[in-house]
Amino acid sequence: MNPRTLLMHQIMLSDRTRLAAYDEALAATVRPGDVVADVGAGTLVLGLMALRHGAEHVYAIEGDPETAELATMIARDNGVADRVTVIQGDARVARLPRKANVVVAELMGNLGPEEEMAEVLAAFARRNLAEGGRIVPERLQTLLAPVEFDGEGWGIWSQDVYGLRFGAVLDHVAPAAQLHFFQRPPRVLGEPAVAADVRLGERARPIGGEHHAVQVETAGTLHAVVGSFRAVLAPGVELANFPGYTGCNWACWVWPVRHSAVAAGDSLKVALERPRDTARLVETWTMDVGLARAPVRP
Repeated sequence: MNPRTLLMHQIMLSDRTRLAAYDEALAATVRPGDVVADVGAGTLVLGLMALRHGAEHVYAIEGDPETAELATMIARDNGVADRVTVIQGDARVARLPRKANVVVAELMGNLGPEEEMAEVLAAFARRNLAEGGRIVPERLQTLLAPVEFDGEGWGIWSQDVYGLRFGAVLDHVAPAAQLHFFQRPPRVLGEPAVAADVRLGERARPIGGEHHAVQVETAGTLHAVVGSFRAVLAPGVELANFPGYTGCNWACWVWPVRHSAVAAGDSLKVALERPRDTARLVETWTMDVGLARAPVRP
């Protein structure tokens, strides 16, 4: 297996919050005797969870040939080779021998949509989901929040560091997306705006280009707009990457802005721009941000 792929799966399996949320969602969703499709199966952890919660059979669809081979060996080592069928190929064109009662996938990117989860699951469900079937997650949102960093990340440039100032960086660095794992929760200056809200399994229009209003509700210093995802795995079971948690394998997507004092009532007009050819590389996404000041009352 490619070392980078191995590291990716190693990090995901180490994210205990992620695994616990999926385990809870599958326990609530899988019924005894169900056929389950694990889309983007990787090292098969979600498919094995589904078996533990009563699934009769799991079809594990994995695009990478080496990972698919590894998934077959993992099924064998766990004594369930007769209950797991690994299918190597593109889930968007796959056809299962039997319709699935449950489809489970973990294809969320840092922003949510960049791994084309909505498109993949819509195409797969159209061919392979039984009538009345369920999808885990049910829903995927992309959120945009105005934040003030707490002495880290992009927020460091207008603060003293050992009595030294580095504010010149703000004038000489072109805006570009950053990925950030928060060590300290930032100040969220307003309720996050929903940039996308998709019911998974249904056809969805690709995100990008739409303008969204982000309201400032708390006075402070605006450092960046943070993009993140929130997934509803099952009723009452959610998973999100902002501001993160110990062991979280997803960074937050950060679009830096020039540090600006803002007041309650100010607003941002923001638009995510999705690149045509490199949409899966979240660092290549860009954002247009405009700041509108609240009217001054006499």
